[in-house]
Parts: sequence; structure tokens; C-alpha cells
Amino acid sequence: MFKRFLSFLKGYRILTIMTPVMVFLDVVIELQIPKIMGELITMLYSTENPDFAHDVLNMKLLEMLGLCALTLLVGYIASRCSAIASMGFSANMRSALFNKIQDFSFENIDKLKVSSLITRMTSDTSRISSVFSNIIVTFVRGPFLLILALKYSLEISRDLSKIFIFCVPAIIVLLVILGFAAVPLFRKLLKVTDDFNGTLRSNINGIRVVKSFVREDYEKEKFEKVNDALVQTSIRAQKIVLYIAPLLMVVIYGCMVAALFLGSKIVISDTLAGISGGLEVGQITTFTSYISQVLSSLMTILMVFVTIATAKASVERLGEVFDQVPTVTDDEGDENTLVDDGSVEFRNVSFKYESEAVKNVLENINLKIKSGETIGIIGSTGSAKSTLVQLVPRLYDATEGEVFVGGHNVKEYKFQNLRKEVAIVPQQHFLFSGTIKDNLLWGDLSASDEEVIEAAKAAQAHDFIMEKEKGYDTEVGQGGNTVSGGQRQRLCIARALLRKPKILILDDSTSAVDTATDAKIREALKGEKFKNITKIIIGQRITSIMNADRIIVLEDGRISGIGTHDELVKTNEVYNEIFVSQQEGVLAQ
Repeated sequence: MFKRFLSFLKGYRILTIMTPVMVFLDVVIELQIPKIMGELITMLYSTENPDFAHDVLNMKLLEMLGLCALTLLVGYIASRCSAIASMGFSANMRSALFNKIQDFSFENIDKLKVSSLITRMTSDTSRISSVFSNIIVTFVRGPFLLILALKYSLEISRDLSKIFIFCVPAIIVLLVILGFAAVPLFRKLLKVTDDFNGTLRSNINGIRVVKSFVREDYEKEKFEKVNDALVQTSIRAQKIVLYIAPLLMVVIYGCMVAALFLGSKIVISDTLAGISGGLEVGQITTFTSYISQVLSSLMTILMVFVTIATAKASVERLGEVFDQVPTVTDDEGDENTLVDDGSVEFRNVSFKYESEAVKNVLENINLKIKSGETIGIIGSTGSAKSTLVQLVPRLYDATEGEVFVGGHNVKEYKFQNLRKEVAIVPQQHFLFSGTIKDNLLWGDLSASDEEVIEAAKAAQAHDFIMEKEKGYDTEVGQGGNTVSGGQRQRLCIARALLRKPKILILDDSTSAVDTATDAKIREALKGEKFKNITKIIIGQRITSIMNADRIIVLEDGRISGIGTHDELVKTNEVYNEIFVSQQEGVLAQ
């Protein structure tokens, strides 16, 4: 794990090394200022010559001002190096995480959940980046300050330095308590944050549905619950820090008061006894400054340890993402293996989403589809229609059996070679932020304007596009929220057609368009330009698939029947029931 996170320093290693070097110089310079101040107080206290005192004052003040300017410069360099290094580290970490997620199969994404992945990409990476910044600055500064300040304190007075014997253990105990209590709470906080993000994402994505069903009050109540849970968990996590901080300050100030008291007694005792060369007044001031720095640095070191401990959950969560092995890879694929035609074959294919599941979603599927053939798929909800077609472009891999495309097992292809020849229009018709043209060009970035228009016409989208003020340059908004559901479906079909695939899969892709437009789309797909494309059409309406060369009826993950519309009406009970019910619905209208 450490080696993995170390790799995120690529391009920023020099700045990462420079930061602690500058921090060390800053500490050395900073610790000279209390020493000069102590010498100044001692001289002013002991001298009886006003002119000499004035000269000494000016000289020491100039010396301290010079050191302050120098520490400001060194501190600025250290801060700049730290900021750039930590931002670079964070950017590399997010890029690695994003790239890893891009390699995930649908199964990996199903396992980790989208809302959780978003939290890991944002909250968890920010927490780890903050810890990294603390390590290269605060964690380095603390030990340097602790060691040097202790050294200088012992040089001033070994007797006074015994104060550390009592205060250091007290600080360590308090911060260990903090660590043990805080870690579980911060781990729980991350889990609650996942739930919060999931609820928020669900509501924002489904805001139109919420308003359509007038469920705003319900959604507000649900949001308030997760929001309150987040607030309460955050408060519990922060309470410990809030309790510990005042106690630590009590310890520090108590030690300073003790140093002043004991130091003053020693000075008074030495003065009354006529002893010279002992503890001086200015040294007491210097010693109290060093006490503050020693204890503050120790507190800082231990707080960084606590921060690291609380960030451990974030590290584990990111590690879980990085350790995920994509369940579908093209490692066995050959770059030279290309899809020769649009034939598809399923040989004894069974599938289940989870290996622990008892029942298969698809069971013993055997099916051959000829290149250029139009296949309709119909079945009741949950009959695994979408699951079946998702095996063709290897969005999932068959649990048992084999899937062939173009005469080759799909595992023999590189993803690029396979998926550029298999265009799928899924049930969730998603458009990206940008213009209509930008979205259509996802199908083929090199397509000409004429090809874009031709695909849009085939999908019956050109007319409504041209009715818009900016035509193909119209912004569609995130997810395509500025166009209707039917328009979004047609744009997604046009995007798939622009890809010029050998296999076109329409997964209930005309459910939101009227039957007349649906018929026009099907008629366009019969045209000369698309006649050699293998078309697999999943439909809920029999009218969408009744003219297909063959229709596959799925029932509970099994093939219930295969044939033409006329054949299935006569021979397949499931298909006939669907046909009769839909015919009755039409007559009732």
C-alpha cells in the first residue's frame, strides 16, 4: 500500500524532499529568536549604563528582525513546495483512481456502488492529501522542533528540564485516548457520508420523478434523516478533539507557570546567596518559550499520528478500489482479431450476477443469429432480456458457456475491436453535457456533418433538432435533461447508428416514442445503408418486433420460444398472452 501511494509523487519528488529541508532550516532559525530575547532581557536587567543598554537593545532588535525576515522567506518556500507537492500528489491519486474505475466491469461497479465511488474520489482523496501535507510539513517540523528545543532547554537548566518528566507523559496519554476514541468514529463518518451522497445523488437524478409524484415532502424528510445522521456523527467525531484541545493547553500553560515559579525561586535563591553564573532572568523567559515549543511540537506529532489513524479508513477504502480486479478484461484478446461479420452465437450460456447466488439469471441459452438478421426479443419484466444482450459486447462475461461474435469467442477480441462493432442503446438513455452534435459524435468523432444528419434522419431526430433555435449546436444539459424522453431515445439511436456497427442492439429504445415514429425508425433501419447490420431489438410492444426475421421469447431466464410473429402466436403460450393482452389494450382505446 505504501509503495502504491509513493508512486503518486511522480513529478513532485524534488519538491517533496525540499519541503522538510526548508522546514528544518525554519526550525533552526526560529529557535534562535527566544535565545536572543533571553540574552537581551538578561543584559537589560543587569546593566546600569543606559547608553550601553540602548545600543544592545537596537542591536538585538535588528538581529531578531533579520531572523524573522529569514524565517518568513524560508517558511514561504517550504509552504509553496508543500502546497505544490500535496496538490500534485492529490491530482495523481485522483487520476489513478479514475483510471482504475474506467477499467472496471459492470460487476465491479455494481459491487462498490456509484455513490461510494464518488465519496472515495472526493472525501477520501481529500483526507489522504491532507495527511500527506501534514506528514511532509507538520510531522517533520515536530520532531526537529522537539529535539532542538529539548537540547537548548537542557543547556539552560537541567533542574528546570525535569518539568518535562511530568508533562510529556500527560500529553501522550491524552492523545492516545483521542486516537483510540476517534478512529472508529471517523470510520463511521465515512460510511454515513456514503449514505448521504447516495441519497443526494438519487434525489437530484430523479428530481423530475419526485415532482411528478408530488413527493417533495417525503424526499425532504428522507434527506433530513441522512443529513441529521451526518451532522450527529460529525459532532461526535469532533467532540473528542474539542475536549482534548483545552486539556492539552492546560498542561502546556501549567508547565510554563511551573517553569516561571521554579525558575524565579532559583534566581532569587542564587541572588540572596551571592552565587554568580547560575540561572539568569532572561534564560527563564527563553526556557518558557522552549517549553511551549517542545510541548506544542509533541502535541503536533501525536495529532498527526491521530490524523493518520483516522485517515486509515480512507486509505483502506481507496485500497479496496485499487485492489479490485476487473472481472472482465481483454488480456487474452488479440489486437489482430477483428469482427468479420455481425453473426452472434450463444453456446450453453448461463449467467448470474454474483458467484454466491443460488439461481442463474440466464439458464442454458443456445442461440444462433446470422449476420444481417433482425432479431426481436420479448418477455415479461425480469426475464433477463437486457442481461442477454449485455453479454454480446462483454459488459458482463458469461458464468458458463461461450458467446461468439463474428465467428470468434468474444474473449478473443480486444475491447476496442469488439465494442466498436457492437453498438448498444441501453434502457437508460444518457446524454452528456454539451451540444446535440457533441453527443452524436460519440458514435464517430471523425464523422462529417452529412453523416451526422443522415444518422439523425434515420433515428427520426433530424426534424425536432432543426426546430430548435441552434439546431445541432443546441445544448442538451447534463444527462440530456433539456430534451424529452422520446427525443433523448432518438438521439441515442442516432449516436449508435453513426458508429456504423456490424451489430446494433436496441434495448427497449423506442419505449418513449409514439408508435408512428417507432414504425418510421424500424422502416429506416431496413434501408440499404443498414441492411447488412445485425439488429437485436428488445421490445415491450409487440409492434416493435413483430416484423423481425425471428423473435425470441424469454421467460425466467430461459428461451421459451423462437420463431416469426405468426408462428409464435400459434405455438407459444407466453407470446400469445402478451399479444392478446396488447391487442385488447388497443381495442379498448
